[in-house]
Amino acid sequence: MWLEVASTVHYLGAALGAGIAAIGAGVGIGLVAFSAFQGIARQPSAMDDIRANMILTAALIEGVALIAQVVAFLVIFLR
Repeated sequence: MWLEVASTVHYLGAALGAGIAAIGAGVGIGLVAFSAFQGIARQPSAMDDIRANMILTAALIEGVALIAQVVAFLVIFLR
């Protein structure tokens, strides 16, 4: 019985970790886009620089979320 509970806790922890990583990435990219749009609205001449920085930052945020989900899968399969 205790073995089944421990196995379930691993799955639950991995699922919660992957879910929190996905939510955090969504919120982070939303804030980056919001700030970029505000910056472009205030200074349209800097649009190219702001857009390039926004894309780079969004890619870095997605990378962190991907690593978190890989760790969650490793918790499930390499237990």
